[in-house]
Amino acid sequence: MGEKNTNEAMKVLLSRVQTWARSLGFQALGVSDIDLSDADQKLQDWLAKGFHGEMAFMARHGSKRSHPEQLVEGTVRVISVRMDYWPGETAEPWQVLEDGNKAFISRYALGRDYHKLMRKRLARLAKCIEQEVGPIGHRVFTDSAPVLEKAIAEKAGLGWIGKHTNVLNRDHGSYFFLGEIYTDLPLPLTEATTPHCGSCTACIDICPTQAIVAPYELDARRCISYLTIELKGSIPEQFRSMMGNRIYGCDDCQLVCPWNKYAQATTESDYLPRQGLDSPQLAALFGWTEQEFLDKLEGSPIRRIGYQCWLRNIAVALGNAETSPAVIHALQNRRHDSSELVREHVVWALTRHGLS
Repeated sequence: MGEKNTNEAMKVLLSRVQTWARSLGFQALGVSDIDLSDADQKLQDWLAKGFHGEMAFMARHGSKRSHPEQLVEGTVRVISVRMDYWPGETAEPWQVLEDGNKAFISRYALGRDYHKLMRKRLARLAKCIEQEVGPIGHRVFTDSAPVLEKAIAEKAGLGWIGKHTNVLNRDHGSYFFLGEIYTDLPLPLTEATTPHCGSCTACIDICPTQAIVAPYELDARRCISYLTIELKGSIPEQFRSMMGNRIYGCDDCQLVCPWNKYAQATTESDYLPRQGLDSPQLAALFGWTEQEFLDKLEGSPIRRIGYQCWLRNIAVALGNAETSPAVIHALQNRRHDSSELVREHVVWALTRHGLS
């Protein structure tokens, strides 16, 4: 087969792959090459500033993160997909944030963990390709290995990296998950999009802890998502009052983004809220036993932070709530918790309410 015919066949194959991806619940699919040198330099600069905090995994794996062919030998292309997770008709986020008695949980974590669902769908997509062309070298990823998924998605044309460092799409905003297939199949490249943040600084201005220290630059050590999810020890006191009632993640930079008026509601029932997590009462969550935490959050991404960090985060939120008998009672019940980490944050919270 001549080169021209081969190229045409690959274009046809890409179109079919995109159709299969949509049938599997992905909203878009693009293909990038494996030259991530620009993204690698930005990563090295970010690491040099210490902005990754305790996320040591960001500095591990040497050059594998920016060289896909080192992570999966033979890789020449990266298939990148996105899947919307915006839960649609649920409790209005700003109303939850303004109610100090309620807990705010990042909208991506209201339902089931996306990792397994995305990986299974990607594996099925790879199977579809193999049924068409025969065995291919490949490996699927969903936030599960040293992969520069945002940079890859940008190169593949799924969107552009916004000033808040999330990937944005003109027709879908930023409420979507990303996944990848590293492959030795030389599919045609899809065209990157142009950035459309313009002069807007809404995400920078709204950040409760001023974690977006410059356009396109995030100091994770200040980010509430990092503080409530990645940080395993004591939350620095300077940030506690700024956290408000955010107990797992923070969506402010996305909620305020003008492009998210185009966000599409998810078609996946697994991403819809469970256990009333779109608008739960802080005091009620603080009363969960460890077994209740494990049972009620089975299959949830929240479980990965562990019970102690869950209580730590809620203690801070209760410290930021308006003083009431219910709030004081909830905190007093944990004053002698078996966890030193929890006790420390409970004492801080009680002090906020004038109790020592």
